[in-house]
Amino acid sequence: MRFMLLALLCCVFFACKKPQGFEYRDVQNFSIDSLGFDRSTISMNLVYFNPNNFGVDLKHVDCDVYINHNFLGKYTLDTTMHIAKRSEFSLPSKVQVDMRNVYRNSLNVLFSNEVQVDVTGNTRVGKAGFFVNVPFKYSGKHQLSLF
Repeated sequence: MRFMLLALLCCVFFACKKPQGFEYRDVQNFSIDSLGFDRSTISMNLVYFNPNNFGVDLKHVDCDVYINHNFLGKYTLDTTMHIAKRSEFSLPSKVQVDMRNVYRNSLNVLFSNEVQVDVTGNTRVGKAGFFVNVPFKYSGKHQLSLF
């Protein structure tokens, strides 16, 4: 009986694979919810792809957003959602923006047609009640057309 239990535990242990990080795809429905001198709020849907061959549950997202290597704001998502295997999904996102950092770099952004966007953080993903932290990092240049 102990041998059967040990064999079953070994099978479960070796069958479990740590989830891969999600791949960034696109930003959709970008809007400014509130505009202020100290803080502003922006909303968007972030589109990602789940490269795993199994569905996962996303429990928590915590990341820092940088524009041209300057801190823009922090994004946190505290909801649980199921993500199907090898599929695209959209995360509704709201970011509180520290406007002092935006003002500091506004001339740079106005005279440039593209900005460097960097996002670093952690997600908590899992399956069947077992969750692990998966770090992620995104860096890319995006076209910015103000006029």
